[in-house]
Amino acid sequence: MASGLLLIIDDVVVMTKVAAKKTAGLLGDDLAVNAEKATGFKSSRELPVIWAITKGSFLNKLIILPMAFLLSTFMPWTIVPILLIGGAYLSYEGAEKMVEWFFGHEPSSIAASESSESKEIVEKEADKIKSAIRTDFILSIEIVVIALGTVLEQSLSIQIMVVGVIALAATIGVYSLVALLVRMDDTGIDLIERSKESEGTLAKTMAFTGKALLASLPKIIALLGVIGTIAMLLVGGGMFVHNIDLVHHALEFMPFIIPDLVAGIAVGLSLIGLVKLIDIMK
Repeated sequence: MASGLLLIIDDVVVMTKVAAKKTAGLLGDDLAVNAEKATGFKSSRELPVIWAITKGSFLNKLIILPMAFLLSTFMPWTIVPILLIGGAYLSYEGAEKMVEWFFGHEPSSIAASESSESKEIVEKEADKIKSAIRTDFILSIEIVVIALGTVLEQSLSIQIMVVGVIALAATIGVYSLVALLVRMDDTGIDLIERSKESEGTLAKTMAFTGKALLASLPKIIALLGVIGTIAMLLVGGGMFVHNIDLVHHALEFMPFIIPDLVAGIAVGLSLIGLVKLIDIMK
């Protein structure tokens, strides 16, 4: 009995390592995308917002995991269409960001009164949280499906444990790192304040580190915004490149990850054009 349990645990550990390697790149994209989505809030609201997104991410996993197991068992033909819908959404989001880089975004009208301004801030915060949770949902589907693909030959119990560990690690790992990132400024300020109470080399080191954290945070946030946008285009486009033979063969002459990026931009811009056309026709 004990030896049988140990064998199962050993299989789970081995397969989890394999699944982790397969999803490592996507987890990196997940971090970049969600770090960009979870920033831009007032300092006092950063952690509550990240916690709200984290809870949404856990709920996403609770929805996705049983659906993935059921669909892969009884309706495996639905997996690819679901991935393509998710890819279209990510491509649209990424292309929309890209268009904003080149053409800017429309200025929003904010009322002068404090109550109206406060209400608008709350609404924008809620919208950004919803957007982050939607994006997390799409990325979570991709992570779960890829992890599931590595253990399809295993028993259902091992599938559930391996994919469950990967899904849990995705949420805890990603949002823990995001939380640490957005608190860099507070850490920097704290180090500078503490350096005033110290002396010698320690004080200089603390002050230097604190100033470095404060100076680097805006650059890191800006960089993550770019990386997050590119990641959405890569992941979204990749779903089309790797699941539609016509797209794959049309772009296979391109090196490295360029086909995924090109497909993501093409799909995203096409959807933006379609949305604009629908708005004009209304």
